[in-house]
Amino acid sequence: MRSTRYSPLRHLSLLGLLAALLLPFGPAFAPVASAVDAAAAPVRVMPLGDSITGSPGCWRAVLWNRLLNGGHTDIDFVGTLGPQGCGQAHDGDNEGHGGELVTQVADRDLLPGRLAATRPDIVVMHFGTNDVWSSIAPDRILAAYTKLVGQMRASDPHMRILVAQLIPMNPGSCTGCAQRVVDFNARIPDWARATSTAESPVTVVDQWTGFSTATDTYDGVHPNAAGDEKIAARWYPALSAVLDAGVPGDPGDPGDPGDPGGGQRTCSAAFRATSVWQGGYQGEVTVTNTSTATVAGWTVTVAPAAGARLTQVWNGTSTTAADGTATVTAAAWNGTLAAGASTTFGFVATTSTTAGTPSATVACTARVTSS
Repeated sequence: MRSTRYSPLRHLSLLGLLAALLLPFGPAFAPVASAVDAAAAPVRVMPLGDSITGSPGCWRAVLWNRLLNGGHTDIDFVGTLGPQGCGQAHDGDNEGHGGELVTQVADRDLLPGRLAATRPDIVVMHFGTNDVWSSIAPDRILAAYTKLVGQMRASDPHMRILVAQLIPMNPGSCTGCAQRVVDFNARIPDWARATSTAESPVTVVDQWTGFSTATDTYDGVHPNAAGDEKIAARWYPALSAVLDAGVPGDPGDPGDPGDPGGGQRTCSAAFRATSVWQGGYQGEVTVTNTSTATVAGWTVTVAPAAGARLTQVWNGTSTTAADGTATVTAAAWNGTLAAGASTTFGFVATTSTTAGTPSATVACTARVTSS
């Protein structure tokens, strides 16, 4: 989407003239133009990957409209590729190149030019399906991930990076692909923990659990309409949490150097099922302050898999969206967390009687003030 908001660049000549006239009285005018420019810029989100992301990658259209309906209107999907239809209005710019291997993108240094052309603030990455299909070792794929993350941070030291555990794959021509996806996905969380930083966190989004190649793809690899809905539903809470947290480095951002209690506030959330029965389970989420300063509050989104819905929450207050995603806010007594400190909240969820092992995608947003 091309932003239609006011751009100060259209009035650069006038601002330059005024700045020149005011120069004898001091340089205080210049920061005003910078503040206006930052305030006018939408948050730029790059969907990055292969054909699952870009050919046509209609989960992006579903996600785009879900974000707009959720109040995230000041966003811009970016990429050097344009839309390929999908039957609904959306911002179709993306970086999903059909047939690409993430190892080839890393080896050939293809990403820096694409980053320079689009300048994303957030990268949403589902990448590696072709590598897994090609029997490339997980170590090499993860090394490519690490190189791409380094290039993202060279483009923007505050880059927010969302990395998917790949959707299942079971094409008729690749009998070993299904297990290779499982094996590779199992490596991603540890890689992300080792790669994430407070300044540029890496968030893992589970796109594998609850996704069926039989019902959610048209060829054992690429999502159909049902698959697009599932992929978008998994991206939404994680991306929404990052957007709610704001883009660091903007004027007035609580994490800017020189602010009282400076230092960006970040937190993580981890889910586990503590008890399971037919038709339901009890879950627990651990919230950890991953920043170097105290946070005064936190909010966690919980997207339970397989159609589960939260029916009871303790140690927090919750609201539930129509799609089953719950937003849990800290209670009065457990919102303030010192650096490195953790707290937990629990919940009961209902499921179908045939549901498998409970799982949920969780994402955390920290607050600087208690309001």
